[in-house]
Amino acid sequence: MSKRYIIFLRTVVIAVLLATAPLFVANMVLNQYAERRAETEMVAMAERYIQRADNAISDTVSALQRLDRDDIQTCDAIDRELFQTVVSGEGYVEAVGLVDRDGKQMCVVPDMRLSGKSILPILKQDGPLVGIGMLDRSFLGARAAVVSWDLRNGYRLFAEVTPAAIASDPGPEYLRAYRRAELRLGGDILWFATGGYNSESSNPDHAIVVKMQSDSYPLEATIVAPKSAAIHMVQELKVIAATACAAFALLFVAIGVWFSWRPESEANDEFIAAIRNGEFIPYYQPVMDIETGSMRGCEVLMRWRRPNGEIVPPGQFMEYAERNGHIFEMTRQLMVQTCDEVGQLYLDNPDMKLSINLFAGHFRNREVVTDITSIYENSNISFQQIVVEVTERYPLEDMELARKIMAEMQALGVRVALDDVGTGHGGMAYLQKLGVDIIKIDKMFIDAIGDDASSTTIVDSMVELADNLGMGIIAEGVEHEEQVERLRELGVTAAQGYFFARPLPVDQFIEFAERIGAEGFKFSSSLDGEEDVEEAVA
Repeated sequence: MSKRYIIFLRTVVIAVLLATAPLFVANMVLNQYAERRAETEMVAMAERYIQRADNAISDTVSALQRLDRDDIQTCDAIDRELFQTVVSGEGYVEAVGLVDRDGKQMCVVPDMRLSGKSILPILKQDGPLVGIGMLDRSFLGARAAVVSWDLRNGYRLFAEVTPAAIASDPGPEYLRAYRRAELRLGGDILWFATGGYNSESSNPDHAIVVKMQSDSYPLEATIVAPKSAAIHMVQELKVIAATACAAFALLFVAIGVWFSWRPESEANDEFIAAIRNGEFIPYYQPVMDIETGSMRGCEVLMRWRRPNGEIVPPGQFMEYAERNGHIFEMTRQLMVQTCDEVGQLYLDNPDMKLSINLFAGHFRNREVVTDITSIYENSNISFQQIVVEVTERYPLEDMELARKIMAEMQALGVRVALDDVGTGHGGMAYLQKLGVDIIKIDKMFIDAIGDDASSTTIVDSMVELADNLGMGIIAEGVEHEEQVERLRELGVTAAQGYFFARPLPVDQFIEFAERIGAEGFKFSSSLDGEEDVEEAVA
């Protein structure tokens, strides 16, 4: 069997594995997410029931206490008028009256026929001032409650709490159709119940159960729902995941077919020729001061400009260049071009910074320090204007060596930025050991800022960490003015992204810089009609 066929068969096997494994993981993750989301919703339901019940009891007790302070002792006309005032003024209260020591009604407002039956237990000598019980009357699964207040003379005031006070049905539709909700008094007296148990919800292995206690009264809310009800929420996402995995498998097979029938040296030869012909060029993405609207500098991003004028984004060639060692010469060429293209701009604006992206391989030896020194030493761009960015996405092989190389750069005046913070291998270890000067907040956190509480908290923590460590901070991937406003609130002062400008060829970048220098950035501007936003990859 030829090598090409072996590559093809290997690709098919890998494609199947790469498609099924993520699908299995995606289903497991989606199921866990759905269950956690459902449990959160059910906790909110239980809190709502407890809150409504607490409010109803507390308001009723307060009303009875006011009557006690008015020295209510009888069922005469004046006292009954006060009863009527409570009924009219309290939305939870349907009736107010007096009961004797045996718990039998002496009078009630509004007037109704007295049954002669006890609605409260017999009064005990050292019983509590407040009593809570249930009546037979119900509405939408909720029973009418009766709340009493001991007048300490053998009589008790009582108020009937309307069932509507707690007969609510909160929560999302996908849970309401399946869940069982109960509110119990004293652990065994049912006050409210809605929904019904089924075979799944009665099985602890297949059900989600939430219990919550009141902090004020002997109340307990219980919400039970089958796990399958939660899974309905992510069913469409599962279909999408399956489709995506299948598409990925087909794509991987197609790539394998293409590579297996392509001469092995052709791709590398084409790449070497592109480097030799200077086809890899710098694009410049402005970094803005979001407080003043001025430009702080730019990040230099690499693009492949083919002879026919086609611009190839870095996502299609950067990994190949790093894996085959071409990235070193490409980076050197890029730095030389920045001196020729924007040297005069940086000479005229000594406070502007120029960020160059390095990858983990640059820190295996100090050759990159030699390159920076030889290229920029006698150029119009000073060492103090240069920022080197090292990504957290790929691990540094030798942290101690990397730290020494960075220290040499910093001794020249070059600043070091940690890119893609929070998304890769280094984490806090990079910040602790590498001595970086700037951290850059990854686009994934900026996208969700304001909508996702966890992302906002993470960004806030990064800002606080940067302040405490004396580091600068830059937000990447800003696409909307609302994000700019939120970043300002969190204390971030520098940002880059399509909201300000896409990565620009040199002519457009210089024109942009001159316009910003003259007018400042107008924060009411839009993305100039661009809708196909894609993240710039260094």
